[in-house]
Amino acid sequence: MIEVLVVDDDVRVADVNAAYVEKVPGFRVAGRAHSAAEALRLVEEVPVDLVLLDHYLPDRTGLAMVRTLRERGHQTDVIMVTAARDITTVQAAMRHGALQYLVKPFSYTGLRAKLEAYATLRRTLDGGGEAEQAEVDRIFGALSATTTAPELPKGHSPTTAELVRRALLAAEGPLSAQELGERTRLSRQTAQRYLKLLERTGRVRLSLRYGDTGRPEHRYEWATGR
Repeated sequence: MIEVLVVDDDVRVADVNAAYVEKVPGFRVAGRAHSAAEALRLVEEVPVDLVLLDHYLPDRTGLAMVRTLRERGHQTDVIMVTAARDITTVQAAMRHGALQYLVKPFSYTGLRAKLEAYATLRRTLDGGGEAEQAEVDRIFGALSATTTAPELPKGHSPTTAELVRRALLAAEGPLSAQELGERTRLSRQTAQRYLKLLERTGRVRLSLRYGDTGRPEHRYEWATGR
């Protein structure tokens, strides 16, 4: 389980965010904090993998708290969850090592996408070893992806499109429609239909692999940064 600390000065907002986290498979709320001091104390006392961190806290800013975490040697990952949307704050969050930045107000779907991308990143990094350029691109692209297609044609499900996205991001290389279907439990025809849609919109890259038969096999991978 990925242990999450939810930090927000508004008790009700913290409760809502915590409830969202608990709905995402593989994640568990390790605690709630309503100030930077309380959050820092909890990080010292309980195992925390990820902090969902508001910027506007009563005793110091979220970014100041991140600086303190790093000064104390904590490598806990941070996703900023805040109403602060000025570019200066966003840039500072990046420079201080925040993995993602989610602007309030947001929906459960928006937070779930960030958490699932984070889980994909952790699985990739936990594998260890050395990374080729394609693997490096997938690592850096995993958290930049949010939703797959905000406007899908009639008859296409956002849930299925998101399932396809996650499977492609988690793959070690390009997949065929058959391989994608096996990983997602979709039929080959359904997998092919979504792959073609996402390829047309630029979210998926198509490559051809030639075998002994001479007929090229269509293989797909998620376009980094989309």
